[in-house]
Amino acid sequence: MAKLIYSMVTSLDGYAEAEGGLGAGADDQEVHTFINDLFRPIGTYLYGRRMYETMVYWETAHVEPDQPPHILQYARGWQAAEKVVYSTTLESVSSAKTRIERTFDPVAVRDLKAESDHDITVDGPNLAAQAIKAGLVDEYHLFITTSVVGGGKRFFPEGVRLDLDLVEKRAFDNGLIYARYRAR
Repeated sequence: MAKLIYSMVTSLDGYAEAEGGLGAGADDQEVHTFINDLFRPIGTYLYGRRMYETMVYWETAHVEPDQPPHILQYARGWQAAEKVVYSTTLESVSSAKTRIERTFDPVAVRDLKAESDHDITVDGPNLAAQAIKAGLVDEYHLFITTSVVGGGKRFFPEGVRLDLDLVEKRAFDNGLIYARYRAR
């Protein structure tokens, strides 16, 4: 059975999206290499439309000149994985191994977890909130920046209580902190 993992960069005050960005950190080579290793076993990415539109960059990142090896490695892994985009407005996708679902169906995601040999991620705070509220998320991977942004979309949805166990942590030279929590 696969794990469903929610992983995003978040500000120090808990926002996964903010006007003006979340601060520096994830674009660092040391961090990106760590992320490559972390996401190598991912078999499927679950996205909302906006997150997909951000991540589809990786479909063609390998053709840009002078890409460093850690960028090429992430692009290859992303291209190899299945992608499911949940959107009522997206007409078509521009990446291989990608399908559109019009609604988030917790039963279908539970079945996908049961049938998959590889872990699955849910990306984007709106889609993740639905998975969290349905009790589907097994692990939370936070990449915490050094910035306090004061507002935006929260990493965790409002009104949800979770009891988590810290199972791994790492501090990077650029100040970013990685924390992996498992749902109890």
